Formats: sequence, C-alpha cells, structure tokens
Amino acid sequence: KPNCKVLRKWILFLHRHKEVMRPYIICHMVASIDGRIDCPMVAQISGEEYYTTLESFGSSSKLSGRVTAALECTAVKEEISGYAGARLGKESVHKAVESGEYTVIVNTHGRLQMASGEADGHPLLVVMSENVPEPHLEMLRKNNVSWIATGKERIDLHRATDILSEQFDVKRLIIVGGGNINGGFLEAGLIDEVSLLLASGIDGRKGQTALFDGCTWKSEAPYHLKLQSVERIAGTETVWIRYRCK
Repeated sequence: KPNCKVLRKWILFLHRHKEVMRPYIICHMVASIDGRIDCPMVAQISGEEYYTTLESFGSSSKLSGRVTAALECTAVKEEISGYAGARLGKESVHKAVESGEYTVIVNTHGRLQMASGEADGHPLLVVMSENVPEPHLEMLRKNNVSWIATGKERIDLHRATDILSEQFDVKRLIIVGGGNINGGFLEAGLIDEVSLLLASGIDGRKGQTALFDGCTWKSEAPYHLKLQSVERIAGTETVWIRYRCK
C-alpha cells in the first residue's frame, strides 16, 4: 500500500522542478535595406505585406516595446514621467482575463497609461519590473489589464517568458518592435527566429533606431544566424527572409 504522505511530497517535488517550456519567440520586423525601422519611413517603402506575413504565423501573442506601443497601440492613453508612491518591490502576476492570445506591452517603469484592457482585438498584458509604483498597478487593475512584474530594476526577461508560458499558456510569442526590445531579447538569448521583411528603400539618416539596438556586449563578434528561407512577396519589391538563431 503506497504511503500517501510520501507520494504527495514526491508529486510536489516534481511539480516544482519540472522543465519550463518557454514560448517559441519570433522577431518579426520590416526594415529598409540599411536596417532602419522608423515607422513613418518604412510605411513609405512597404505596404500590407508586414501584416499578411504576420497573420501567416497563426494564433500568437504579440509583444512590443514602450516606444512602439506609445506610437501604435490604441489602448495606450498617454505616457508620463512616473508615479509618486511606494514601489511594488516584489514579483507579482495578475491575470485579469483568460485568453489564447494576448497583446503584450513591455512597460518597465510604468510610464504608459492604459485607456482599456484590450488592444488589436486581444486582452492586454503588461510586463514590468518590480520597481513599478503601486498606484500604476491599481490603474491597470481598474482597466482590467493583466500584468507580470519581475526583475528588480530591469525586467527579468527569462523569468517573464517562463511566466508567460506557465501562467498565461503562451506557446508562440512574436516580437513586433522596436529596436531596443529586439536587442534586449537577443542579448538574453531568447529569440528563436528572425523574420525580416526587407523593403526596397534606404533611410540613411543618423541616429535612427536599427533592427536590433542597445546590446551591451563588448565583443566585436556578430551574432550568427542560420538562413531558413528567402521569398519575394508577390506584387511587391519586398523580400521576406527567415533565419533561425543558433
């Protein structure tokens, strides 16, 4: 006859030490041939092919950084310099809505204010550091916005992607910009695939954000990729290139 107390302890041990399967992460971007991704600029050299290729990935949660979200996300009301008040100071997860697909926004210090809990037809999920002010969490709660807060001053991207898998059941995550959030995920070794639409235009201006930006590594050695496919999008001058990250 099995010892039920020992069996319960063993099941609990296995649960705590199970392998975490993080989401499959794709960085999907459109850029000029000099690798610049300024939204007004790329809008002049590309059309709807970015969105049609994005849809080809099927049901996926989409993640954008603070700057891109402020420009393009309809749920963002405004951007402020910061809240007064006590800081959270600990990891926190709040699931406001159960969904098979989320619109995810990286908002490290809680500067973006939300007007609703939905964007692009999907529930909103905000990823922040533990340094976020508590009044900001109350604003998110009132707007029915889910959140993940992890990492002391900067977001712990490894932990955040684990939580996306474990608690929000996100199996595929597509990063849709901008350059600094792309660079952050790349530097953390979390990108599985780069999906690049190379549009037929050149930016050439100084100081414009690149496809991947802000990496802090000191080595001059580039990050190597493995080419998977190259396709010209029918009826356009745009080339779709897909790479696997080594």
